[in-house]
Amino acid sequence: MGELEGMMRGLRAVALMVGVALGGLGLAGSSAAQAQEAGAQAAPQAPPADFTPPRATAYQEVTQLPDWTGIWYPDWTLLFGGRSAARPALTPAAQAKFDAYNESIKENGPNQEAQAQCLPPGIPGIIQQPYPIEILFSPGQVTMLHEAYAQVRRFYTDGRALPEEPDLFFNGNSIARWEGDTLVVETVGLHPSTYITAGVNHSEQARVVERIYLQAPGQLIDEITITDPEVLTAPFETKVAFRLDNSFPIREYVCSENNRLVSGEHGANIDLGLDEEGGEEDPFAGTE
Repeated sequence: MGELEGMMRGLRAVALMVGVALGGLGLAGSSAAQAQEAGAQAAPQAPPADFTPPRATAYQEVTQLPDWTGIWYPDWTLLFGGRSAARPALTPAAQAKFDAYNESIKENGPNQEAQAQCLPPGIPGIIQQPYPIEILFSPGQVTMLHEAYAQVRRFYTDGRALPEEPDLFFNGNSIARWEGDTLVVETVGLHPSTYITAGVNHSEQARVVERIYLQAPGQLIDEITITDPEVLTAPFETKVAFRLDNSFPIREYVCSENNRLVSGEHGANIDLGLDEEGGEEDPFAGTE
């Protein structure tokens, strides 16, 4: 009886394996058929013989614009001279906030909370970054690409008006017009967390006018004027210069990658991971 029971168990095991194998073949066959059917459905279709896509004839207007093709890097020889001398004239309320900001710096160091959160600085901060820009022309629009924070600014030149009640964005809402070879950009609706200069934030009434032009071959100028009745008692003016340099293309900028700034009780600070177990060796150890 024991021998017979063992034979029966063996036959049942063989039958089970055969069933699984046949089932697998069935599934494989079904998957192959489905894949073949999907491939047939996804086969590229030729456009109808009587259809011709419209031509981009509006680009003819772009050929009449000044040539700003290429990669533009900050021109440090002019950048510091023009920017460091500019100081905003503040309203009493804005001055009080600025004074409190300076006192906080004395006690806790520079506030780098925005950088820790990878928040872009707005205008004029984004144009003052030590990273290149690229400018693209298309019908009814000029697009400025910033390597810093991977930001994109769109200046609409199609005649539209600025929004009366703009949404608040880090780079605001912009329109532009050409005055000869100068691009005049107007921007409103800047997010109040962005700043005019360090410690001086925009209000919702801020308005920025930029005049962008070629000063000489390979030298691009952006003259920036900011008005803000809640913050400024007079227009704040600054200037940024760029030089043409196609040696290196604009690169990918991922702020959160290797960002050592961390938020804490007294704002953001740099964490090099030196206090962690197995962390990097303190390069300043034993130098006191």
